[in-house]
Amino acid sequence: MSSAPAPRSRWRVLFSEFIRFGLVGGVGFVVDVGVFNLLRLTVMSPENMHEGPVVAKLISTALAIVVNWLGNRFWTFRERRRHDVLRESLEFFAVSIAGMGIGLACLWFSHYVLGFTSLLADNIAGNVIGLALGAAFRFVLYRVWVFGDKRKHSRSAVEIETMGKTPSVS
Repeated sequence: MSSAPAPRSRWRVLFSEFIRFGLVGGVGFVVDVGVFNLLRLTVMSPENMHEGPVVAKLISTALAIVVNWLGNRFWTFRERRRHDVLRESLEFFAVSIAGMGIGLACLWFSHYVLGFTSLLADNIAGNVIGLALGAAFRFVLYRVWVFGDKRKHSRSAVEIETMGKTPSVS
């Protein structure tokens, strides 16, 4: 007998994780867009700082990544989180930074190559197209790599080394 969950159960789990990922991402989106626009309209406007839109996007996305890590670790993938928090968080941030690169590339290309420099164009490029492409990329890698089934039960080297050893009683 196989211990694998029934196919219908797997689809339910996937759908549930996808919905929770979307809700967590929605909170991260509000943080990202809110901070981006606040910075883009004030201290990091193109009139004040040539690279302002890209720097504002870096800052806003970094804050959203922290919000998303907390939400995904403790809610979306709570059954999959690992005991090795440092490694899990480093992997999560690596995937998030790659996803951020997708959004930044969309914003950079639109703003500096195509010349669409309005606030609306920057938001469409960075906060619609870039976030949608980045979100798809992140969901797949979070689910398969960071919080993957084979990784959730991984043990640290210390745990493996001490397995099977019984404490000595003096």
